[in-house]
Order: sequence, then C-alpha cells, then structure tokens
Amino acid sequence: MAVSAANRHDDLRRQLEALHLDAFAHSFADLALRAAKEGISHEAYLYELVKLQRERREQRRVQRLLREAGLPPEKTFRTLSLDAFPAPLRLQLERLKSGAFLKESTNIVAIGKPGVGKSHALCAVAYELAHQGHPVLWTATSALVQRLLAAKRDLRLPQELAKLDRFACVFLDDIGYVQQDREEMEVLFTFLAPRYP
Repeated sequence: MAVSAANRHDDLRRQLEALHLDAFAHSFADLALRAAKEGISHEAYLYELVKLQRERREQRRVQRLLREAGLPPEKTFRTLSLDAFPAPLRLQLERLKSGAFLKESTNIVAIGKPGVGKSHALCAVAYELAHQGHPVLWTATSALVQRLLAAKRDLRLPQELAKLDRFACVFLDDIGYVQQDREEMEVLFTFLAPRYP
C-alpha cells in the first residue's frame, strides 16, 4: 500500500523531531518547495537545512549560557554609556570583548569609586563572552562565599569547586564588600588560588 504524501510529510516531521533536528522538522517542506521552484540542487537544499539547524542550536546554546551566567538583565554594551569612560578604558573594554584574556588566563580587576560603571562594563563584557560561546558566571562575591561555605559545611566543597571550574570566566561583583571573617576568606582563597596564573 502506497504512503500518501501527507502521511510521509507528517512521518518525516516526527522522525526529524525524534532525532532532535527541530530546524529540519519545521523548515524542510518550505525549503523543498523553494528548491523546486528555483531549481536548487539537492546538495544546496541539504546545505540550507543543515545551516538552519546549526544556527538554531547555536542560538539555544547562547540562550542556555546566558541563563546559567546569572547576568543582570540589560547591562550590555548597548545600554552602557561608553562616552562616560576615558579613551584608554574604552580601548581596554574593546580588548576584553574579544575574550583573548581567557586563553591567557589573565585576571581582570576593576577598581574605582561606587557608581562609576565598573559592574555594568564588566557585565557587558560577560554578555559578549557568552554570545561567543564561553560559559561565564556573574555573581556577587558574598553570594559565592555563602555558596562555598554551605558546600564546605555539607562536605561537598570539592564538588562545588568542580561545578565552578566549568566556567571559562567567573565575574565576582563587589569583592570589596566581603567581610574579613577567616572562614569566608579561606573558602574564597580556595576558589581563587587555582585560578591565579
């Protein structure tokens, strides 16, 4: 018994979805119609489908990285008033956007008076890095310290440190506000020491 075109179409969509090829599943019919009208080769048709699938996966990966990063919303370069910074600092921010410092394991420290835009600028860099596919984490230093203290108390500190190791870059906001408690400094040192080049 012959399979109708509609049944084959539905079955193909289900199979593509089962293979987690959602861009293929949602685009194959429209692209096939366009390919037939424009005389596009089978190879060019397949190329377009693969390109769509790859773009969709990259978009989802970036969305996942942004979710996991914990970045404050809207603190990007689009919302940052770069004119408020001196020219050498603007140049440095451009360099940081490239992410080259990650390969070199260079630590970045932003020092200045409260309210001058340090956090916003570094948050904007973090957004750029996530969009480039780098896993980053944005956290208040006090929140990280409490996370590490809880892990230490529960005898899970090595596991928690391993979770944090998967981030290419960790942005610690307001490090100067951490209290000088010995145990807090100890867990923070345990986290930072292996990252110091």
